[in-house]
Amino acid sequence: MILGGFYKASNLLKCSGASWRILRRKRSAGSSSLTLREQQDGIRRIILNNPEKRNALSLPMLESLRENLLTDSHSDDLRVIIISARGPVFSAGHDLKELTTARGRDYHSRVFQTCSEVMTLIQDIPVPVIAMVNGVATAAGCQLVASCDIAIATDKSTFATPGVNVGLFCSTPGVAIGRAVPRKVAMEMLLTGRPVSAQDALLHGLVSKVVLEEQLEQETLAVARRVCESSRPVVALGKAVFHRQMTLGRDAAYASAAAAMLENLTLRDGQEGIRAFLEKRKPVWSNTDAVDTNAH
Repeated sequence: MILGGFYKASNLLKCSGASWRILRRKRSAGSSSLTLREQQDGIRRIILNNPEKRNALSLPMLESLRENLLTDSHSDDLRVIIISARGPVFSAGHDLKELTTARGRDYHSRVFQTCSEVMTLIQDIPVPVIAMVNGVATAAGCQLVASCDIAIATDKSTFATPGVNVGLFCSTPGVAIGRAVPRKVAMEMLLTGRPVSAQDALLHGLVSKVVLEEQLEQETLAVARRVCESSRPVVALGKAVFHRQMTLGRDAAYASAAAAMLENLTLRDGQEGIRAFLEKRKPVWSNTDAVDTNAH
């Protein structure tokens, strides 16, 4: 089954309202609230909360981010995740103080392994993940943006992979960025370290949309709420097959996508959506992975 264990049965939680209930303030060892997690009406907000360190993706920050992504990620109460940051820098990437020889190879390995786990987790969990980018995103911070399903930035945001300028090539950021933008654009970013404007990032596909700074939160929430209007299992199936087919050759990708569409048609919500369209009414989603009894 393509759907795997992506979801369980539940009723739809409609996305609406402007207030946010803080469910938890995550504390990592040796740090104070490196990330914050808020959730209401199906929308989870994970906030990078270390502006004094330019929201550097230190090992404790990455571990905190990973936990906040994983927690109840298969819950029916969760429909979409927004990753944002406090301060003028979305994330400056890895904490270079952690990457000196004093830390040792084993520690460095943990940093890069955990970072890779976070980036792949963003694409593996069943709900869409949106990056809400206000300010600068560099190196692994740019990698984080590139790994998200959707990215919305302000017109003042900039993106860069400047590792080459400090002697540490942005090899792992290049994995995500090279899959988000054309190859020659990625190589120019990686080889020169020069920043890319928000408009150029939009042009090349690194971000989905660019808005004025004062419109960022409103626009991001509007996109998140739109996602919430669709059936959770259908969205989960669609996200899974999209990322899967991106790793396949053309013919295998079509075969995988066709199999997913056949499976989609067996879902209760798949048939409900078609019936609603034909009957000219709004669909009433069950938001379960239940199979339609009339589907063959």
